[in-house]
Amino acid sequence: MPSAISEVFSGIAFETLLKRMCGSDARVLIVGASGIGKTTLAAHLCRALHERGLAAGCLSADVGSPGFGAPGAVNLAQWDEAGWRLLDLEAVCSLDAARFRLPLITATARLLARHEALVRVLDAPGLVRGVPAAELLEALVQRGGVDLVVVLVDREAGLPLVHELSALPAEVRQLDAGQRAHRPGQLARASNRTRLWSAYLADALELVVDLERLPVIGTPPPIDVPAAWRGRQAGLGGEGGTRDLAEIIALEGRRLRLRARSTSRALRYVLVRDAMRDDDDYLVTAKPFVRAVSQARPPPDVMPLVATARGVGTAAVARVGPAFATLVNGVFGDPLLHLRLRQERRSLLFDLGDSRRLPARIAHQVTDVFITHAHFDHIGGFLWLLRSRLGAFPVCRLYGPPGLAGHIEGLLRGILWDRIGVHVPCFEVAELHGDRLLRWHLCAGQATGEYLGEMPSSAGLLREESGFSVRGITLDHGTPVLAFAFELPRQARIRKGRLRASGLSPGPWLTALKSAARVGDRQRVIRLPNGARKAAGLLMDDMVRVAPGVKLVYATDFADTRQNRALLTRFADKSHVFFCEASFLEVDRSRALRTGHLTTRACGEIAASAAVACLVPFHFSHRYENNPHAVYAEVEAACGRFGG
Repeated sequence: MPSAISEVFSGIAFETLLKRMCGSDARVLIVGASGIGKTTLAAHLCRALHERGLAAGCLSADVGSPGFGAPGAVNLAQWDEAGWRLLDLEAVCSLDAARFRLPLITATARLLARHEALVRVLDAPGLVRGVPAAELLEALVQRGGVDLVVVLVDREAGLPLVHELSALPAEVRQLDAGQRAHRPGQLARASNRTRLWSAYLADALELVVDLERLPVIGTPPPIDVPAAWRGRQAGLGGEGGTRDLAEIIALEGRRLRLRARSTSRALRYVLVRDAMRDDDDYLVTAKPFVRAVSQARPPPDVMPLVATARGVGTAAVARVGPAFATLVNGVFGDPLLHLRLRQERRSLLFDLGDSRRLPARIAHQVTDVFITHAHFDHIGGFLWLLRSRLGAFPVCRLYGPPGLAGHIEGLLRGILWDRIGVHVPCFEVAELHGDRLLRWHLCAGQATGEYLGEMPSSAGLLREESGFSVRGITLDHGTPVLAFAFELPRQARIRKGRLRASGLSPGPWLTALKSAARVGDRQRVIRLPNGARKAAGLLMDDMVRVAPGVKLVYATDFADTRQNRALLTRFADKSHVFFCEASFLEVDRSRALRTGHLTTRACGEIAASAAVACLVPFHFSHRYENNPHAVYAEVEAACGRFGG
């Protein structure tokens, strides 16, 4: 790395600093922004001391951009004829010194306790602003027994942490960082730290750890989400501190498969935080793993509902994989869920209530509509869909309970079509009858529809494509009502860095590998470009990241009966987003029983039993329009908090 402070090294300031260190056992802390030359200065100091016959160790607390050792750790190295020689380290398992500053200070103190006499130089993290920088500065000086703080200063930016530096119980000196100092870009920092991490694991072996016997500490992801563990950095702790650093290959039940330099079994704990290798093989900070607890808090764009016109709530939006689900009429209006498949410029609709808030262009892109039942507030928007599709549009598919085809045919017959011409709206209607789908082809202006026959429907399957599927179950509302589940399959992504490292060229074999990964077929034999054959499981472990499937469930207008609860609880089990009606407060339970709707409590209890990640209650009675908070409070009280 070119010296960012070459002017300083040849000047009086550096010689004065070196003389000060040679004449005493002073311990120096080097402070400055990332890229300003802290590690370069530390290397020049330790090399100069070594050349004068003085042993000088450097402790690097810059976990995100260390000059030696392993990123994600506090490292201790000594300069010799070959350069830096790593002596010891303490795991932090994070690249974020600001967030995990207390663990970083604890790791620093442990290393100092083991090598008190050797450490002469401390390289601080590249933080120079804000509360984290101020707290780290003070803690490193006090816990590190620092005598002299050397601050590398950018001429334009000026001296950082002025007040904090003046209050330190240590001597403070400034050094000009020179004109060549610059902050490296994010990709450059990621490349450098990944190079160090890969070098650290160059001779790593596979190690299996039983988590039934060892506790996992730090901030690990949930144990029931194995995909979130893969690629994470792990600290293997024993008596007195870190024994080794490792990279997680896979979490299999309660067994953790790791790549580690040592297979030592004398371990007491496993430390996991947020440092991980991503799909492109870079060591990065993992995005926070968030699995929202089941709750009834309204999305931000739903509130305040009291300010909206009667019967028209503000739309609620949820993200489901690559799709966006919008409750178009809010929680008080007619049921209508718009599921936008953005990458395909395509829309699915669940129910067809008041559709005036949707533009006609959405109707042009609707391919499938899933209707719970034919009460007016669930099917009245069909006329909007019908009018918007006058012209040369493909057939639109409609799905619903028995009798739907007759209702659609009746709506079509209720209009005079004598001037429509040849481009008439056409629909394919499918009714779910147990384990069968009965299908009709209906076109505007035709006297009768065409019966297309029946087809099997395993487990309520209504529509299946390569990217998603939709299933239905029948509930009781005094009339058959369908609830729907939109499901995305498991996603498999090739880790590009691992592919490059393998030396294998891309090709059809990657498609076969991803296909096997999505269904968990580890035994499938994959033929590689070099002619070799290998089990898919071995290739998955090395170069495929699998994300779990995602499910959205939509259910409304059904009675609070034991059978309905049992059916829907199984159907919505562990769904990512659960849209469920909560029509009446408990005080109006008799009204809910009379009309075949759910109370707030029933909605929350079903969501809790199904262990859903995010509950969006809706279809509230207009009687609560001036007090929606009461509805949310009762639903949330019934949900409780779990699974986060």
